[in-house]
Amino acid sequence: MIRVLLVDDQPLIRSGFRALLDLEDDIEVVAEAADGEQGLALTKQHLPDVVLIDIQMPVVDGIETTRRIAADPALAPVHVVILTNYGMDEYVLDALRAGAAGFLVKDIVPDDFVHAVRVAARGDALLAPSITRKLINQYVTQPLVADTGLDELTSREREAVTLVAQGLSNDQIAARMVISPVTAKTHINRAMTKLHARDRAQLVVLAYESGLVTPRNS
Repeated sequence: MIRVLLVDDQPLIRSGFRALLDLEDDIEVVAEAADGEQGLALTKQHLPDVVLIDIQMPVVDGIETTRRIAADPALAPVHVVILTNYGMDEYVLDALRAGAAGFLVKDIVPDDFVHAVRVAARGDALLAPSITRKLINQYVTQPLVADTGLDELTSREREAVTLVAQGLSNDQIAARMVISPVTAKTHINRAMTKLHARDRAQLVVLAYESGLVTPRNS
C-alpha cells in the first residue's frame, strides 16, 4: 500500500487529489495539512511513502518544508513531490536542490497524476526529459565552481549519471550501455552514494550544475 500525505493550503485542491487517490486500491491518503509546519509534523507522525507539497503556503513554504524533510535521517524513505501551478515555476529548481523527488503541475491529467504517485513511491524522479531540458536551460546557466565529487565516479558511473540527466529510465540506460537493468541500477545507486545525492532528481541537478551534462537550447 502506498501511503500519501497531502500538503496544500487550498482545501479544494486537497479534496480533489484525495478523491482521485481514494479510488485506487493500492494508494491510501493518510493525512492532509494546510501549511508546511503542519505537513512536517504529520510527515514525522505518519512516515508516508509520498508527500505532495504545494510550493506557496503560509507559515512554512513548500521548499523549506522539503528541505527539513530531506535533512531528517528518520525521514529518508519519504519521497517529496512538489505541486505547482506552472510547468516552469521559478522555484522548482530550488525545490529539487532542497531534496524533492520531482514536481507535478496541478492541471495534470488524473491518470497521469496517479501514475506519478506510484513512480515517486518507488523512488524514481518525476522529471520528463522535455521538462528537464527546459528547466535546466532556463535556470542553470553555468557549472558550479565547487567540487562536486565527480572525480570519484568510474567511467561507467559517469555514463550512467549522464543518461539519468537525459531523463532515461533504468531499462533505457541499460540498453544504451549494453548492460542489464540491474547493473544499470547498481551504477546509479553507487553514483548517488558517492555524490551524496538523495535521489535521481538531485542527481539530475548535480549533473547539469557540475558541467557533466551541458544544457542545449530548446
